[in-house]
Amino acid sequence: MKKDIHPDYRHVIFKDVSTGFAVLTRSTLEKVSESMTWEDGKDYPVYLADISSSSHPFYTGTQRILDSEGRVEKFKKKYKSMASLKKKKS
Repeated sequence: MKKDIHPDYRHVIFKDVSTGFAVLTRSTLEKVSESMTWEDGKDYPVYLADISSSSHPFYTGTQRILDSEGRVEKFKKKYKSMASLKKKKS
């Protein structure tokens, strides 16, 4: 194996800020400002994540539908008036 081509991995805790879910894994992250004591009693750097599998709508099944009208219907509604204006001009 070639020397000095692989990145330097270290243990990092990824913590979801919205749910508090945390997982210990290895990463190449360099700048992490916080640290946290893990279940094994050791301190590890913490990377705060906005979303994880515990808060993502795909995994939780709690996706909120903000608009009930589909894209195609919106498009037709928006340009329906323009089409009628073109017919009147013709």
